Amino acid sequence: MRAASALERRYRKLLLAYPRTYRAAHGDELLDVLLESAAPGRRVPVPREAWGLLRGGVRSRIVHLATGSPWADGVHLAVTAVAAANLAALLPYAGTLPLWTLLSALTLLATVRGRLRTAAVLTLLTGTKAVALAGGWQLFDATLLPVYPTFLQVRPLFMDSDPYLVAGTYTVALAGLLVLRRAPRTRSWWWWAAVVAASWAGPEWMEDSSALPISLSRLVVEVVAFGLAAGSAYLARDHRWTLAAAIYLATTSGELVLHSSDLTRQHLAYWGVLALLIVGAAFAPFRQRRHCLD
Repeated sequence: MRAASALERRYRKLLLAYPRTYRAAHGDELLDVLLESAAPGRRVPVPREAWGLLRGGVRSRIVHLATGSPWADGVHLAVTAVAAANLAALLPYAGTLPLWTLLSALTLLATVRGRLRTAAVLTLLTGTKAVALAGGWQLFDATLLPVYPTFLQVRPLFMDSDPYLVAGTYTVALAGLLVLRRAPRTRSWWWWAAVVAASWAGPEWMEDSSALPISLSRLVVEVVAFGLAAGSAYLARDHRWTLAAAIYLATTSGELVLHSSDLTRQHLAYWGVLALLIVGAAFAPFRQRRHCLD
């Protein structure tokens, strides 16, 4: 009895990989089948069986996310990513810019929770201040320029950018918020972890003398996110993740254009990997459909 109870607990933990709605509709039935087919006295699921449950749960979650309007969901996901990038840019300077960092964090919170109009107003406010800081202008309140970081970074704020690029980033986010009538869904709280990782200067990946340093931590976050987008597009046969990744990459690639004469092989490899993952995400749904027809 205790062995069956231990096995049941472990099966229930594995079933957490599935969406809540799926567990509510089929969880008990699936659990009964698993327990009936288990060998007497077994306390731990068979590794192949455990892997199958985890893989099926992840696939089910991804397919569950591919509901509603693909373009609306893709735009909202892109806006969320851009809002996270904007917060990551300000977070290391929270000690000097506490109000504006807080407003940027509230912008991401409103975007994640689907409060689009609130997010639009906050994006306009923080974007206007960010453009002023990038241009060296005083607006709303007096700020000592350049703005130096208090943690996570070592370079002054917007040292590698200019007001036009900053304005473009916030304009894309604002336009995305305004074009959507309502948020397709609320987003994961994992975005906050991504913000911290992307804002950290991280282990050295490029030389300090590089005109446009890109931290290894940011690289890992973006490559993982784009890889998940390609994998999700493949499993769900849906292009919403491709749209989101393409908008994000187009929005954040301005610095590469600005520093085009100073780019190294590492810069090109970084951008090339992200672009290749987007191409893979774009073609993955068609490849799966063809495979299914075969």
